[in-house]
Amino acid sequence: HVQLVESGGGSVQAGGSLRLSCAASGITITSHMGWFRQAPGKEREWVASLNTADSSTNYADSVKGRFTISQDNAKTTLYLQMNSLKPEDTAMYYCAAATPRAGLRWDRREDYDYWGQGTQVTVS
Repeated sequence: HVQLVESGGGSVQAGGSLRLSCAASGITITSHMGWFRQAPGKEREWVASLNTADSSTNYADSVKGRFTISQDNAKTTLYLQMNSLKPEDTAMYYCAAATPRAGLRWDRREDYDYWGQGTQVTVS
């Protein structure tokens, strides 16, 4: 039984920081882990991703230099450190996991197999 459980969301003032966590269980092999977000009335968009084999990372331009994605040594928890938060970062944030496949794109939500329930981030 695969589970991804996010935590760490909340309300913060602009310029503040939050650290999101995603606890993963029941997944034996992953290719990438990622964070996506969805604001009201908007499409779910990719934020950042991490290659679980070599820990290489990629970021959307809108968060580059402000957000950092990482995983713990046991590779059971994914993090998103968010600094210099802006009101436009307000969204529900989702953790996702992708299993290995040919042609996988780490920024394409359709390539992720498992999703968490989301955690709300509000920046005012």
